[in-house]
Amino acid sequence: MSPIDKFKSLNVNTNLLFGASRKTRIISASALFLAACAFGAAGVAPMAPDASNLPVKSVSEQLELPQLSEQVAALSTSNQHYVSEEKIRPGDTLAALLTRLSVDDDAAANFIKSNSTARAILQLKAGKRVQAQTAGNGELDWLSTTVVDGRDNPVKNIFIRREGSGFKAIEAPAALEKRIEMSSGEIRSSLFAATDAAQIPDSVAMQIVEMFSTEIDFASDLQRGDRFNIVYETFWQGGEMVQAGRVIAAEFRNGGKTYQTVWFDEPGSQQGGGYYGFDGKSLKKAFLKSPLEFTRISSGFSMRVHPISGLWKQHKGIDFAAPTGTPIRAAADGVIDFAGTKGGYGNMIVIKHWDSYSTAYGHMSRFAQGIHRGTKVRQSDVIGYVGATGWATGPHLHYEFRVNEQQRDPFTVNMPNAQPLTASELQRFHTVAADMSHRFALLSPGGKDFQLASR
Repeated sequence: MSPIDKFKSLNVNTNLLFGASRKTRIISASALFLAACAFGAAGVAPMAPDASNLPVKSVSEQLELPQLSEQVAALSTSNQHYVSEEKIRPGDTLAALLTRLSVDDDAAANFIKSNSTARAILQLKAGKRVQAQTAGNGELDWLSTTVVDGRDNPVKNIFIRREGSGFKAIEAPAALEKRIEMSSGEIRSSLFAATDAAQIPDSVAMQIVEMFSTEIDFASDLQRGDRFNIVYETFWQGGEMVQAGRVIAAEFRNGGKTYQTVWFDEPGSQQGGGYYGFDGKSLKKAFLKSPLEFTRISSGFSMRVHPISGLWKQHKGIDFAAPTGTPIRAAADGVIDFAGTKGGYGNMIVIKHWDSYSTAYGHMSRFAQGIHRGTKVRQSDVIGYVGATGWATGPHLHYEFRVNEQQRDPFTVNMPNAQPLTASELQRFHTVAADMSHRFALLSPGGKDFQLASR
């Protein structure tokens, strides 16, 4: 090979070598840089102490284990006390309740029966809770419960405790927590069956009847598939619902029509407020649609064969069949004009209302306490009880609606509403009504339109 060819070959190999060395140098330099960084980080990190050089101290202590026999002996000599809780059962007696509470104390039982405050325990309704603490021998240390005496009366806590050789009963107002409940239901057979299925208290169901009684006859107007939404108060203590309060708003869909009402503070009202439609008009009408809460019409305002005389004649009233003793309500505010016995009517009451209106109630078994001529009554006040006095073949109420002493069919007379809210109250009312409308929307299944009934 000539010197020139050797030089070319050497030059090519040198270029290859130099090219490879350049890549190698770049990679090597990067590796050295990272290693330097790592070394620097390792250099500034503090060194962990050597655990082998730390001082170690051993502690040894003799523990004495308790003797089981001594513990049993100590428990047997000490006074043990036990706390129990029971719910009142239907048909419960005081003796049965105290037995379930492990109370074996004749003195305590006699005190509860004789003391006016403690005796309230005997009137507790089924489901109410009672707590008691007893000694090991069954003697009562203390007993406590909550007493509810009607929706309009304050809830009381009753506490009975042992003091020396006797007992003392203390009564104090309950500290209640108010909650707002929302429920809905569908009519399958009756209103109360639907409210029971929805776990709505009976007192709330009765308020539904009172609110819509001027629009719906709950004995004859209900249809399968009717629905209702309800917003109401409940009061709680210690995690237990003590009492149901007022219905705040309700919606009832009956026969394709929707009736709505909301409670609103009404200045000057004896109740402090009243129920109104969502248009601001009072729900309360001048006259109730039916003077009985639950009944059926056995004879309407029409021609009929008289059940006793057998003659074909005009029946100028409405007969409501109901069991003897069913309460009869005043159809409207007024004054008792007659209360006594009158021919075929038997025991009868006539109420004089404003202008030319009056109502008559016949065949009563008896009158309510305090009812006599001149007594002032308000709408829905109980004035007497269903019976079969006079010319009656069975217990029922004969009801007449009169205008200028002439009987008229109450189902065809246009009953006026009470006065609506004033303009100054409407703005606040609409805020309340809007909130209740939102709640109804949450409760409703949706997907079906209803015609809003006019009042």
